[in-house]
Amino acid sequence: MEAALYGPGGFYVRPGGPGPAGHFRTSVHASALYAGAVARLLGWVDERLGHPDRLDLVDVGAGRGELLAGVLAALEPGTAARVRPYAVERAAAPEGLDPRIRWVAAPPRGATGLLFANEWLDNVPLEIAEDGRYVLVAPDGTESRGGGLEGEDLAWLERWWPAPGRAEIGRPRDEAWASAVAGLERGLAVAVDYAHTRAARPPFGTLTGFRAGREVPPVPDGSCDVTAHVALDACAGPGSVLLSQREALTALGVSGGRPPLDLARADPAAYVRALAGAGEAAELTARGGLGDFGWLVQPVGIPAWRP
Repeated sequence: MEAALYGPGGFYVRPGGPGPAGHFRTSVHASALYAGAVARLLGWVDERLGHPDRLDLVDVGAGRGELLAGVLAALEPGTAARVRPYAVERAAAPEGLDPRIRWVAAPPRGATGLLFANEWLDNVPLEIAEDGRYVLVAPDGTESRGGGLEGEDLAWLERWWPAPGRAEIGRPRDEAWASAVAGLERGLAVAVDYAHTRAARPPFGTLTGFRAGREVPPVPDGSCDVTAHVALDACAGPGSVLLSQREALTALGVSGGRPPLDLARADPAAYVRALAGAGEAAELTARGGLGDFGWLVQPVGIPAWRP
């Protein structure tokens, strides 16, 4: 999985092409309302920090920097001038990147502000287990039985995924998240992803692939995204809150409600814009879709954010 995603010619690091947005649709790509909601959350963090001279915004798994660009555009100029944006990404920086954005390979240390990871943890490589043994995989996707589980992997499964059958050992995600949060001196860390909790782990696992907008077998040859849902409850650190995206975005002002018909008579163009926005909001918060994504919200030195 590491080689397929981040090795030479890997899915996320190969030069050229459309980037991840050409293969799958995230909340960032679905609507600018998502970046607007993150901007409002950043404003909440800014208030709790007392409006510092420097306000860090760290986007982990930044893709081509689309979320950072959207948040900067949504902020008031005075706030935007204080924001120091970081794009954390293993691929090279894209052409035409906003010069304010610092492109880095790992989350900065000592940040003060908001660390936001949208669909990052599902691409942190992990091991697959089945019936107490590791699952081995060949470059063409063929699977075979490996050795028995042991050590920290076995301990993780016993605590977080005790049901028999196929499982995804989320320990590397826990460690990656803890490392990212450790770089935050004060502020809020948020991870958003496909997720499940201990009480409802999928009995057959979730490992899959995506290519050109379609779900495909997870062949680890660099030709497709290889991803698995995240055990967000295992990642959660002290003071964390787990929410659905529907709950989080609704609290941040994203509403799929239909605009009033009076607006159609008074200002038809405004009504059409509001109707389009309502449709985008509905997609972001839909049951059975993006609205079911999990939000892990972890405070560092400030109160927890709750809807």
